[in-house]
Amino acid sequence: MANKLKVGIVGGTGMVGQRFVELLNNHPWFEVTAIAASAGSAGKTYEQSVQGRWKLETPIPDAVKQIVVQDASKVEEVASGVDFIFCAVDMKKDEIKALEEAYAKTGTPVVSNNSAHRWTADVPMVIPEINPSHLEVIEAQRKRLGTTTGFIAVKPNCSIQSYVPALNALLDFKPKTVVASTYQAISGAGKNFTDWPEMLDNVIPYIGGEEEKSEQEPLRIWGSVEDGQIVKASEPQITTQCIRVPVTDGHLATVFVKFENAPTKEEILERWANFKGRPQELELPSAPKQFITYFEEENRPQTKLDRNIENGMGVSVGRLREDSLYDFKFVGLSHNTLRGAAGGAVLIAELLKAEGYIQPKA
Repeated sequence: MANKLKVGIVGGTGMVGQRFVELLNNHPWFEVTAIAASAGSAGKTYEQSVQGRWKLETPIPDAVKQIVVQDASKVEEVASGVDFIFCAVDMKKDEIKALEEAYAKTGTPVVSNNSAHRWTADVPMVIPEINPSHLEVIEAQRKRLGTTTGFIAVKPNCSIQSYVPALNALLDFKPKTVVASTYQAISGAGKNFTDWPEMLDNVIPYIGGEEEKSEQEPLRIWGSVEDGQIVKASEPQITTQCIRVPVTDGHLATVFVKFENAPTKEEILERWANFKGRPQELELPSAPKQFITYFEEENRPQTKLDRNIENGMGVSVGRLREDSLYDFKFVGLSHNTLRGAAGGAVLIAELLKAEGYIQPKA
């Protein structure tokens, strides 16, 4: 414990908060010392607070069962016992913004799973293998917030992780137009089949706000840092449809792409096989060794078979072929609550620690 950073999970009783608890159990760098949630959960042990609503197949880790849940709104109290926090709260967007900034102003780094700050100009929204350079804006953000150690960093929308890594590996060929349809698991809504029986034997062709996020957030990830702000890229043009399907975990995407300089199929496969990022260079604890895995089989990747590849932190791709209207089409898959949510945020925190942005409080 002496060598591990002390972590707080704000919003620790929800589905994503539970994933944080699971992933941080026996983590080599981090130890959960505080869990905060709504006032209704405050004062109970963590085991009591999630009784009857623990959504994961793995049991509640013994290390957190007796942690007394704190009131997330008591920012100074929660922040005083931790080196940094993960935030995964269910609140209105303006309330989340205010809460996360309040934590950051105490000098506490915030790694957020929420969407509230994804378009704040000096808040980095990071897929660690793709845009680690965006962490540069933290310096400008700290000045704005009046802190030398606190800041906010966010992870992007869970659905885009199923196709953005595959496209990112091909940026040299200048993708111009992308059409993507995502088939998204019910855990992306914080649900399972017990509490959402309407999803059994059903498909819902609408997920509120998801298509705008899926079209715009990749452009911010591919943007540039200018004068302490992130300026989004202008290309490629992306259009999406996002559909809820009766699957527990895993977001699958079908993707069509047209390039300015079209590659060959062999060039695409070579780029995917060899793509590595900063997490692989640093050998971060949660980093997949093989970020993008291509399946030659015509019926892969499959959500049930392949969502847990690389402990749920890898991205699977398959069915790459030439298209009659676009240059190529393919299928992508990522685990939405691991790579897309809590696991992705843990990997961001590992990168922030490795690069010196998160350190033990004095």
